Amino acid sequence: MNSDISPLKYPMDIPARKFYRRLLDPLIAIGLLYLITVLTGHAFSDRHVVLAILTFFISSTVFGWSDPWRDVSSSNFLTLGKSILGAWLAVTILLVFFAYVAGLSTLFFQPETVLWLVVTPAALLAAQIVLQKASSGLRRTGTRSVVMVGVNTLSLQLAERVDENPDLCMEVSGFFDDRDSSRQPEEQKVSLLGGMADIASYVRKHNINTIFISQPISAQPRIRKLLNELQDTTASIYFLPDIYVFDLIQARFDSVAGLPVVAICESPFTGINSLVKRSSDIVLASIIQLLLLPVMLGIALAIKATSPGPVIFRQRRYGLDGEEIMVYKFRSMTVCEDGARVVQATKNDQRVTPIGAFLRRTSLDELPQFFNVLQGHMSIVGPRPHAVAHNELYRKQIKGYMLRHKVRPGITGWAQVNGLRGETDTLAKMEARIAYDLDYLRRWSLTLDLWIIVRTIKVVLKRDNAY
Repeated sequence: MNSDISPLKYPMDIPARKFYRRLLDPLIAIGLLYLITVLTGHAFSDRHVVLAILTFFISSTVFGWSDPWRDVSSSNFLTLGKSILGAWLAVTILLVFFAYVAGLSTLFFQPETVLWLVVTPAALLAAQIVLQKASSGLRRTGTRSVVMVGVNTLSLQLAERVDENPDLCMEVSGFFDDRDSSRQPEEQKVSLLGGMADIASYVRKHNINTIFISQPISAQPRIRKLLNELQDTTASIYFLPDIYVFDLIQARFDSVAGLPVVAICESPFTGINSLVKRSSDIVLASIIQLLLLPVMLGIALAIKATSPGPVIFRQRRYGLDGEEIMVYKFRSMTVCEDGARVVQATKNDQRVTPIGAFLRRTSLDELPQFFNVLQGHMSIVGPRPHAVAHNELYRKQIKGYMLRHKVRPGITGWAQVNGLRGETDTLAKMEARIAYDLDYLRRWSLTLDLWIIVRTIKVVLKRDNAY
């Protein structure tokens, strides 16, 4: 028996399947490019090599993002074909764009390249059919029988996902629980195979392979008793902890000095994610600073010439882990408030200078914050930093407010591109902004960051809520 209670990890779970698809299908496309080029009597030149490299990275990203194979049954090949065709169309558009930038656009007028673009979706579909037929044969001989201990939202959700994902090679035999059906979730009632005292005998009799225990921590004595009873079986045992009743941020299983721990609230920027995030910030901020340096010099001269006071406005704000940082902006007002009380700018605010009004509408006043990014105090994308006075006010009124400081604050953010840019004159508006900030922490990916940057350009051009 596997005596350890461990988190749910199977070799064919959904993340593993996505990684497998992101590697296999780009390789199929590249292999087909080489084969068609050679069979049509053309040399596989340096330009084809560059096209192959672009194909690998672009198709890997697109297929991983869109995942055209998810939720498609082995018999629904028409739907699968449409999904693959749509994903490959997106790959083709991106390939043409990057090939044009790299000076390889003429390559797409070659007959072997055109044939390759047309044939590849059919090849990907054929490969998928072969793989599904092969895996279905393996599933028939390697399916694990599963029982659930405890009937609750989490165990019911797991059972549903097991049924929806045949790649897991599992089949749910039923549920055990000491509680009667009146304690089950109203929307889903299930019949029971028995109580907890019946599990060990059922497992031995029916040769059950896997047991998922979904019980509250308060049921620990019963769980210990059950584990003792299962000592003479070969079943693998997995524990579904009831941490999901909390508002989780980047929840995951980990270990510290060899001891298992469960992360309930954590930054998304750990390990490789931290390197990816910081590297992208440095590269983008450096490029933007070099391109906009003449603009920034012009703005500085205009501010100095039109109103008394410093060119750069410095204000204390909370950064990563709630530590105070100094955020830079071009001064757009006649005052430089940074005390215990900071009044947000409002529409037709008399404190805003004429040049400042233009800077705020176009968000050009934020440009010095790219220096904050290079210093490591801010990120290009992240929750917008608030004045210290506002933090102290809202942390007492909004649940989870300080969790937004699990990451570096950003020049733009998920809330700002969803209509929550500018003044937050009501508690409800601030609550909505915080909800988007926390959603960003849960969903972060480099693709989401790039999407927010693109959306920010659109928002700035529309000049919504900027005053």
